[in-house]
Amino acid sequence: MIARILKWLMLLQVLAVLGLAYLARQAWGVDSPAMALLLGAAMLLAVRALIVARNFWQSRRLGSPVPPEHQLGAIGAARLFLGELRATLWTSSWGMLRPRLAESGAAVPGRGLPVLLVHGYVCNRGYWTKLSRMLARAGIAHDGIDLEPIGADIEEFVPQVEQAVARLCARAGSDRVILVAHSMGGLVARAWLRHYGAARVARIITIGTPHHGTALAKLAAGANARQMRRIDDAPSGWLAQLAASETPAARALITSIYSHHDNIVAPQASAQLPGARNLAFGGIGHVALASDARVLRLVLEEITIKSEVARPAFAPPFV
Repeated sequence: MIARILKWLMLLQVLAVLGLAYLARQAWGVDSPAMALLLGAAMLLAVRALIVARNFWQSRRLGSPVPPEHQLGAIGAARLFLGELRATLWTSSWGMLRPRLAESGAAVPGRGLPVLLVHGYVCNRGYWTKLSRMLARAGIAHDGIDLEPIGADIEEFVPQVEQAVARLCARAGSDRVILVAHSMGGLVARAWLRHYGAARVARIITIGTPHHGTALAKLAAGANARQMRRIDDAPSGWLAQLAASETPAARALITSIYSHHDNIVAPQASAQLPGARNLAFGGIGHVALASDARVLRLVLEEITIKSEVARPAFAPPFV
């Protein structure tokens, strides 16, 4: 569904560029058709950049203090903004329009535990293109899920995750799975863990997940957005109930990776989950988290370590 919506949005953007180019020729006296098209595209890019800039401004205004070691200068701030803009443009204009994952081939004994990729709010499996290629090169069986309908209650996604886990375990011949989840997907993974237990969970790795809600969710639509809100600077009732239901053993299964400069999760400390393994970065935006080389190396390391620990003594070495 997301891919279809994004294709329509891309068509509207193309028509907007053509309309602006026509206006530039007719009303602004631009003689060159190529220059008129370039001007139209630049104006559209400026609108997209303003949206990203607004998110950064709001997330900083409502955000957590940035530790001294992650403070950014002017150049670092520019790289942060441009990296997030590039990631946003790529995922919405290409990656999620073609929601495909790399083929890892048949599961190979000793190549590690299978990995299920769970996307975030208003996304699809196409968000995971770069990580999927890394997993495929490592020979790790993996799959993604498309959570639908878009604005559903997070609890409605739980059976979908259960079905995906069952399919992936059967395909890989494994009794356990690692979940890697971005943003809202981390909450979906925790809700699934609450419903179905930890018997088939080796690890849950959340990336940029608003575990205690985000103030920016008030700008989004849908039941799941309401569940991710912070109300009077406190997590929503659903988030509070989810947290209250978790045991220390369940929290110990989770690794939370986040950025002190997340432009969607605000306050950024909302991504810290007590009892979990919390790993912080700086200078990375929300969408860019799952395409940043540093984050992806860490995710693959977490997957590899867990697979090494889980591998039977007689299995061949992980490569």
